[in-house]
Order: sequence, then structure tokens, then C-alpha cells
Amino acid sequence: MIIWLNGPFGVGKSTTAQRLHQQLPTSLITDPEEVGFLLRKSIGDHPSRQKDFQDYPAWRTLVASVCAELDHYTQGEPVIAPMTLLRQRYAEEIFDALAKADVELRHLLLHADSDTIRTRIDGSMEFPGDEERSEKVRAFRRRKIVDYEQAYASWLSERADVIDTTALSPDEVVAQALTVLHLS
Repeated sequence: MIIWLNGPFGVGKSTTAQRLHQQLPTSLITDPEEVGFLLRKSIGDHPSRQKDFQDYPAWRTLVASVCAELDHYTQGEPVIAPMTLLRQRYAEEIFDALAKADVELRHLLLHADSDTIRTRIDGSMEFPGDEERSEKVRAFRRRKIVDYEQAYASWLSERADVIDTTALSPDEVVAQALTVLHLS
């Protein structure tokens, strides 16, 4: 089973993934972003280079393949994939490929109101000791809030099990996720 943790940057996907993994000791965590980093490094300065690696059809194909292979490797034990995925067409490509590979998918959307997300982003320090680099990450994440809001309003809230994290602690988010997944 793939547990896809979706949501805006700063909502707590990575924290939730780590804590879910602690509660589900036979689970694995896979980071679809690492596939993007591999593609970005491989493509280098090629003229067809994309700004967002999710725009590469190969990224979507490879992510689905990696998730499916990990599902088969774990013999159906949970594989947790924390990744913001806001374009419906891209989500459908990945999720349809998993269905064709006979992989169970549970799509959880970690949601919070925009003010909460901004506050969480502003309080983050991605690169301790390197404020300039951390602020670049925070600025990128703040710019993506509008994209998230549009995806949430147009399709995302209907295509996932939504957990509103606005007033929840990380442990409460995990407890709700386990309940939604029927794993508690």
C-alpha cells in the first residue's frame, strides 16, 4: 500500500511521514523529490531542462515505478510517500500507473488554513546556520500557497482523505491518519 501524503509546503508531510513510520515499523518512506533531484542532475544544462522537475513526464513515470517496486518489495506493507502534488493531471498519471500495477493507494491530504501555513513556513529553518539559503526556500514555499489553494478548491479536497492539521499537534495528525487508514 502506498500512503501518499499530499498538502502544501510547510503543512507537516515530512514530520507526519516520520511519525507514521515509527507507528508502522514494517513501513518504508520514499521521497519522490529524490527522483526529481536525480533527473535534474542527469539533465544538467540540457536545453530541454525544466524549472519544476514534476513537469518531466519521466519524473511521473519513475515515481510511479519506484512506488510500485517498493510496494512489491514490502509485499504490500505501507510505503509512505510525502510529496506535494498539485496538478491534477500529474496526480492522475502517477495514481493511474499505480492502479495498473495493482498497487493500493491511499491519498491523504494534510490541510491547514493559509495563515497557519504562512506562520509555519516563516518559522522554519531548512538550513540551520544559513539564513539566506533558508529564506530562499521559505520564499518559494510562500509563493506556492496560492497554487495549493487553487488545487484544494478545484479538485484536491475531493480526491483525497483530508486531515485538517490547523489546530492539531503532529501526534494528533498521525492518530487521525492511522484512523483514516484503518491502521490504528
